Amino acid sequence: MVKHQPLQVYEKQVFVSFVTGIYGCRWKRYQRSQDDSSRILALFHISLGQQLNLYWVHKIGVLATLLTTISGVITVDDIWRDEWDILFVSLQATAPFLHIGALATVTAVSWLVAGYVIRRERSNFQIMVLLVYALVLVALYLAPLTFNCPCVMDRHSLKPRPDIIGRRGAPMLAPEHTLVSFNRALQHGASSLEADVTISVDGVPFLVRDRTLRRTTDVSKIFPARQLDDASLFNWTEIRSLNAGQWFLESDPYWTVETLTARERSRIGNQTVCSLTEMLRLASRANVSALLNIRKPLPEHPRSRNWFMDTLWAVQKSGISQKRVRTVTWTPDTDRGRVRGLQQAANEKLSLEEIRQRGITSLTLHYSKASHRDIQEYLANNVSVTVYPVNEPWLYSILWCSGVPSVSSDAPQVLRKVPYPIWLMSQNAYNFIWISSDLLSLIIVIGIFCFQKWRMSGMQNYNPEQIMLSAVSHRTSRDVNIMKEKLILSELDNGLSSTEELSLYPENGYARYSHGGPSR
Repeated sequence: MVKHQPLQVYEKQVFVSFVTGIYGCRWKRYQRSQDDSSRILALFHISLGQQLNLYWVHKIGVLATLLTTISGVITVDDIWRDEWDILFVSLQATAPFLHIGALATVTAVSWLVAGYVIRRERSNFQIMVLLVYALVLVALYLAPLTFNCPCVMDRHSLKPRPDIIGRRGAPMLAPEHTLVSFNRALQHGASSLEADVTISVDGVPFLVRDRTLRRTTDVSKIFPARQLDDASLFNWTEIRSLNAGQWFLESDPYWTVETLTARERSRIGNQTVCSLTEMLRLASRANVSALLNIRKPLPEHPRSRNWFMDTLWAVQKSGISQKRVRTVTWTPDTDRGRVRGLQQAANEKLSLEEIRQRGITSLTLHYSKASHRDIQEYLANNVSVTVYPVNEPWLYSILWCSGVPSVSSDAPQVLRKVPYPIWLMSQNAYNFIWISSDLLSLIIVIGIFCFQKWRMSGMQNYNPEQIMLSAVSHRTSRDVNIMKEKLILSELDNGLSSTEELSLYPENGYARYSHGGPSR
């Protein structure tokens, strides 16, 4: 005769088990408890009433990972704050595909949510989890209403391929602002050349991007005491004596030097600073246009009042038609009207009224400032738009779908390989994919919740005696005997004090209950 104790039934709680494994590295099922446990880094876990038995090494590791992640995000945000805009631009190309991926993920999560909220006991936290999940699901179903994807359009409405402007030539293949760089840009299909113009002390416009000559020349060797001086404070003879190509071979900024032949390296190593006249002559021979970003000299500069005349003289000297030259002045508009005969552009987003008042014919905008809606508005009012810098095929495809006439690129050799937008989809086709995905997801979610409800209701109908008999029927007689011996030994240690007794019949291989008296 042994004492009978009812078996404890464990519910299968997939959601709770998953959270327990993530936070506590305890993937085995164990009894829920209200014992004291660590309440650091796992408020959500504790809210479920689960123990968090973390080893001290695990606690330190989780805390260190959390602190490292936070500090990393803060550092990246501080250094690359201006680059966050690329995330919003990239959504124009990836939103339809990210939507399907997010929909599949949230649909799969419904199995965990259903396993947690459909249980015998009810709590406010369960209701909150269900409500949050439902809101996320509905928001995801309706998210495409907010998408603004230029490439979701009729194929027949696609405008011609945007022209590619060689921004400082082809700086990934040769040192920027050198004749070899501009030649490489033309070889790779550039229809225009862009350059940054500075005026020397003796009135010669030359090409340099930075304020100083330190990065792109050997000025630190030739004029070590003047290496931090403004580039415009050198005369043309001094500028012409500098080497403008060796730095490219030594630093290899784009990891392309290995692709160059010995002859190309020799030519690059002998490059000098390029004048504006030389660049415009090359553009004239190639029958392409030019985009000039002119920087006004410092107030103390000898040519601070005559810089525009120096620029006009260089244009006339090169022989290129003034109609094929656009200028972007890095100054207030006080001097803009003085550059007569050249097409004038602005490098900032302006309203249509400001564009008309200033007599501007085109805009040069950074890709983060050129939204699809703004581009359409400018083009509808006969304002040409050039977007910079465009070096990736996906960004080039978006701007192509938006109808941008031209883009300024550091990598014309990359964009020339894009004969058509990466993807293009009609509005009707996308609506069909969107609605079909939402309906399929909704059907799957409802089916999962119904299945979990049916499974939980079936589990709740079992009682301990049924589970015991089911377990015994699937075991061998030897296992049953071992189970009997363990029960007898455990009860001998605890003492017999119950009126509920169990008679064992080894010869029959089964157990029978008797209540209140000896077995017969």
